[in-house]
Amino acid sequence: METVSYRGWPNCVRLANKKAELIVTTDVGPRVIHFSLLDGENVFCVLEGDAGQTGGDEWRNYGGHRLWHAPEMIPRTYFPDNTPVEASEKNGVVTISQPTETTTGIKKEIEISLSKKDAHVVIKHRLTNTNLWAVEFAPWALSVMTTGGVAVAPLPPRGTHPENMLPVSALATWAYTDMSDPRWTWGKEYILLRQDPAATTPQKIGISDTKGWAAYVVANTMFVKTFKKIEGVTYPDMGASVEMFTNADILEVETVGPLAPVGAGETVEHVENWYLFGDMDAPQSEADVEKNILPIIRKISG
Repeated sequence: METVSYRGWPNCVRLANKKAELIVTTDVGPRVIHFSLLDGENVFCVLEGDAGQTGGDEWRNYGGHRLWHAPEMIPRTYFPDNTPVEASEKNGVVTISQPTETTTGIKKEIEISLSKKDAHVVIKHRLTNTNLWAVEFAPWALSVMTTGGVAVAPLPPRGTHPENMLPVSALATWAYTDMSDPRWTWGKEYILLRQDPAATTPQKIGISDTKGWAAYVVANTMFVKTFKKIEGVTYPDMGASVEMFTNADILEVETVGPLAPVGAGETVEHVENWYLFGDMDAPQSEADVEKNILPIIRKISG
């Protein structure tokens, strides 16, 4: 762990091994603002107008990876994370803690562990309810990806009729979701979403991802996040455990934890595993996913 200046923020934490590097802001956040193969391009977006900014009462996107609590609503979700956070390190594990949100009573913490030899990071997201009463929310991990790539999310296992008479999953759409938009590819096994800097409208969906992964491929690098989908619990946004959002500036690959009352003083945790792989072309079809991405997913999933 070393302190570096990055994109106008003077007090950032850098973690690196021989394969990858990761940078976390401490002047604002918590935000993992950079993740790349060593000497490679950042797969996360840093919004030019927000880079290096601090202070103020308005929420800024900044970019990078952040922790929120779902479901999304104004003003609760958009508490400004414009002030310094605390960084600590123990046995190679870095913990970034935000002061308790004054308007919600919820405290955010991210624990980061970079593999000693691989482009693999374990990210533990924690939300603590410091109120004197229970609050219902779900941990929500949002990775803001850079422009020009393609996101992939798997659909639940497919089957045949009449052996499967009941629905097996839900697809959540928003009022602005346009399923005819050419950025979407609606496949049998996968959904693809392209980030287009020339786009004029946003797009978003949520899915019940039972396979526990989502990916984004950009600049010949693939970012994969895996997580555990828990059965028999309630998820926000009509059961969505993975959500994808895009506009002209970004594409977000999001995972969500269970929605439940969190008692006074209690903490909930949501864990993601991140991976980077080089020499990857952005998929244009389900066949590309099956050929190039699925073998890697099978390998990292054991």
